[in-house]
Amino acid sequence: MIELDFYGTLVAASLVLLLGRGLVARIGFLRTYNIPEPVAGGLLVALVLLLARAIEVEVKFDSSLQTPLMLAFFATIGLSADFASLKKGGRVVGIFLLAVTGLLVVQNGMGIGLAKALGLDPLMGLLAGSITLSGGHGTGAAWGATFTETYGLASASELAVASATFGLVLGGLIGGPVARLLIARVQTPGTEQEMPRLPKGFEQPDTERLITSFTFIETLALIAVSLLGGSLLNGLLQATAFELPTFVCVLFVGVLLRNGLSALGMYQVFEREISVLGNVSLSLFLAIALMSLKLWDLAALALPFFMLLAAQTLVMALFAIFVTFRVMGSNYDAAVLAAGHCGFGLGATPTAIANMQAVTQRYGASQIAFLVVPMVGAFFIDIINVIVIKLYLALPLFAAG
Repeated sequence: MIELDFYGTLVAASLVLLLGRGLVARIGFLRTYNIPEPVAGGLLVALVLLLARAIEVEVKFDSSLQTPLMLAFFATIGLSADFASLKKGGRVVGIFLLAVTGLLVVQNGMGIGLAKALGLDPLMGLLAGSITLSGGHGTGAAWGATFTETYGLASASELAVASATFGLVLGGLIGGPVARLLIARVQTPGTEQEMPRLPKGFEQPDTERLITSFTFIETLALIAVSLLGGSLLNGLLQATAFELPTFVCVLFVGVLLRNGLSALGMYQVFEREISVLGNVSLSLFLAIALMSLKLWDLAALALPFFMLLAAQTLVMALFAIFVTFRVMGSNYDAAVLAAGHCGFGLGATPTAIANMQAVTQRYGASQIAFLVVPMVGAFFIDIINVIVIKLYLALPLFAAG
């Protein structure tokens, strides 16, 4: 067993990002299908570690960086959201939210139906539905424990982790190809049209942005306050009807901080520093998450359960193409939104952002996509997902034994 400490893991994550960039630059297939750089590098390292395990060599990474990086990313999402922009995108957010809710219903219905057809416990179908795919590892672990304790489903937590891992991998892989298929039907803005102005937020992470050490430190302080405030808020909401994941609390504090300081005329957030720090946090988080994947957990899945997850992946791609793209306007923004939906419909919001960045870096900016997806993926999906799951569990089929 090789154990890498904090510094070793940081070095490894940085090298994974450089490896991913090199792979995307040199392999036409990865560029053509808009595979995000952290996904390309991280998956290759995860595959190498899977092969190394076959000769009894295992590498363990330090996980202490992962959560702070994820929370810092969501803090920058909050600090990027001004109320004027949120108001402008209100109708689009509402439509996208309806599409996302539709997918949650479809994922669970599909999971239960296929589980029964394959002779599995219907609870396993629910577990391989919106709980782990749209919900991710955290939601999956929480519901897995509930399924074991309340419903007597053996190994539910292990199945949840494996299912969420499968979703994270596939969410980062299918978003780009789906977007490429859809973009062939629409007019793209073209990256050259974006050169005269700096893109806002996270649209084009490779664009150079002029920053200074002083404003960088100011922005770092805002992120730190968002992290502290979000953690305190999360502690206050624990075990109440308003309990929310920590990252949602951090994002919420970031939104309040940005708009409160602006309304009081005390401070204006610098978009360029926010986007730089947000992109760094996102890239490192994804690199660590993907290179730390235990792909042997996927290999341990029983064939029927694996078939169920493969079917869910196909459903996600078809839903993005025939529902998300169409209801969002069948234009370039809709194609970018479809790529983002693949990211958090199977994996997580950071995967959705990485998918959209891979697309906008090549074809041009889409401000509305980068406004809508973080809001829905961070704020609303967890709340709606809980409601949908509980409605399904209320069916006579799931009477607790």
